[in-house]
Amino acid sequence: MKKLLSKIHKVESDILDDYLSYWTEYSVPKNTIMTRKGETERYMYFVISGIQKSYYLNKSKEHIIAFTYSPSFSGIPESFINQSPSNYFLTTITDSKFLRISFKRHQELMQKHRSIETLFRKATESLLIDILNRYYELMAFDIETRFKNFTTRSPHLLQMVSQKDIASYLRIDASNLSKLLGKVRI
Repeated sequence: MKKLLSKIHKVESDILDDYLSYWTEYSVPKNTIMTRKGETERYMYFVISGIQKSYYLNKSKEHIIAFTYSPSFSGIPESFINQSPSNYFLTTITDSKFLRISFKRHQELMQKHRSIETLFRKATESLLIDILNRYYELMAFDIETRFKNFTTRSPHLLQMVSQKDIASYLRIDASNLSKLLGKVRI
């Protein structure tokens, strides 16, 4: 985690160590809903192991927004940042292990250390850029291009996540995903 954070923004070693000392281990079995629609995200998570998905439910159908896995952050970012009810769910796909920090402690440490606040701002900016790129991809690219981009970014997920979930994430029909798996060279 320290390595990833240092790539986002260089923080003095003693301050970063102080910040990281407040993150605690947390384990969750597979198929566990960590955050439900309407709940407020109380923690920010750093994935040590496992895969999670965030998704909306519409007429009992999942619409997957994102997959998270090591080494990355997880949670419902806008609910955590604003301490507002979540509009969607966060669920573990596999047994998952995290480090986590509470909103209250995170806020205290950002107020105490300007460099931690800058780190979090830069991480949030990076998340915004990633979301806008994903939005552009969904709006502008055909299904084959979206599939190729996905397999370039996260080929390991093809073996670890159901085809139904991948199809939902790519906004394509599951039968089209099957055709792409047979047609596109990975």
